[in-house]
Amino acid sequence: MFSATDSVLFIFLILGGTNGDSVNQTEGPVTVSEGALMTLNCTYQATYSDSYLFWYVQHLNKAPQFLLKGSTTNQRPEHEGFQATLVQSDSSFHLQKRAVQASDSAVYYCALGDTVTQGCGGAEHKPKGSRRLKSGRAIVSP
Repeated sequence: MFSATDSVLFIFLILGGTNGDSVNQTEGPVTVSEGALMTLNCTYQATYSDSYLFWYVQHLNKAPQFLLKGSTTNQRPEHEGFQATLVQSDSSFHLQKRAVQASDSAVYYCALGDTVTQGCGGAEHKPKGSRRLKSGRAIVSP
């Protein structure tokens, strides 16, 4: 049977697996004129300093698609005119695109995931359930 010490250790291990990771994004739709600069804000709170930040885009009636991934080794990723900047000092990963087009109207998701580097056997990637998502909508008007 378990001793009191074993029970306390077991509870500590369960609670140690929970964390306060979160992502906050621009609330409500963001309306941008065609040809203008679009900025979507994303701030985060992460337990680990080596977290990964992601942007996904979901066009109407389509599945979400991966857009960008930022990390401590890639703090300014770019893809198809989109750019995000990971600023650890203010915990932000804002998405920008210059000269947006009507085809850029979509729901954009900011996501946070992390890697545990001090596991028992080296680096361990957390399960998919550890990713936190928030969404924001960008509407490009003519």
